Amino acid sequence: MVMDYSIVPELEPESDIILEKINSKITTEILEEDYGKFTFGPLPLGQGTTVGNSLRRVLYSSIIGTAITWVKIDGILHEYSTIENIKESVEELLLNFKSIRIKSKSERSGKLRLEVDGEGKVSASDIMASSDFEIVNPELHLATLDTKKSKLSVEFNIERGVGYKVKNIEEKETTIGILPVDAIFSPIRKVNFNVEKTTQSDSIELENLNIEIWTDSTKNALDSLKEAANVLLNQYMILSKATEENQDEKENESEIWRQLTPEQYNTTIEQLDLSSRTLNCLKRASLDTVGQIIETKRADLLKIRNFGVKSFNELNDKFGTMGFLPEGFVWGVEEGDEVIDETNEDQPKEDENTEQK
Repeated sequence: MVMDYSIVPELEPESDIILEKINSKITTEILEEDYGKFTFGPLPLGQGTTVGNSLRRVLYSSIIGTAITWVKIDGILHEYSTIENIKESVEELLLNFKSIRIKSKSERSGKLRLEVDGEGKVSASDIMASSDFEIVNPELHLATLDTKKSKLSVEFNIERGVGYKVKNIEEKETTIGILPVDAIFSPIRKVNFNVEKTTQSDSIELENLNIEIWTDSTKNALDSLKEAANVLLNQYMILSKATEENQDEKENESEIWRQLTPEQYNTTIEQLDLSSRTLNCLKRASLDTVGQIIETKRADLLKIRNFGVKSFNELNDKFGTMGFLPEGFVWGVEEGDEVIDETNEDQPKEDENTEQK
């Protein structure tokens, strides 16, 4: 499978003469459930290492994953308690729970439950099935029940995040029975890359970047690579639009999207819990992330069919409550824009029946 990405850099004239002949592409050499190998090139000399290092760091630190952040075990108040008729201690159980790898199907937090009794071994496959989550290592051993009277009842709290989050005991200490767990969100297990020289027909010296990615199977290597590239793209996009430090307040407000973190910028509209009308309008306009929406002026949003002031205010309120914008801040309003009330009949009528099809 080959995906072509043309290089269109803004270059000095003398460099452009050489680089305009480069037709870079990324080739998927191997793609398995937990492994992928890719070749990116040809690239100008020196850029292979630059791109490889950047991708490697982002893959390790910024890929979104799903993990258990705390558990509640019936009859257990803290991690130093003992459980009758179960071989493992609470600390050992927590370590086993930490190793459960979960694939999210809904991009939202949730809960899972484990209910077992009687003598025997307990594995991750015994966790109750859910439409939102999938256990990718069901063979993982969790506990050993010693007698027929043994019983184990556990509630798992599932969250999405990046990297590795050390359990915060103080954060949960106000709720009796909640046991924090170190959360391994990152689906990336290992990343390797190397650079090899190559040439084109006109003997221009170039290089290829070979990159290998191992994952825990909750996300494949290709999706992880794309996500890492988007994180870098958003960061470099901000740098490419850098301006002088002394900007007036209105200029800063008009580009409030620059204050978003990469994770906030890439938050999908499905994660916002919007009304079906607003969600469908945004999808029809190909506005799929928070960053894309906030970059769009209000006047342009109101031109979307069936997207009126109610929809805009719903978005603005949602961005404020979720921390994407300062509370009470209205984005995308330019000087001279008319402030329109929700009850203004001149606004496009929003047909909910049309959007709910």
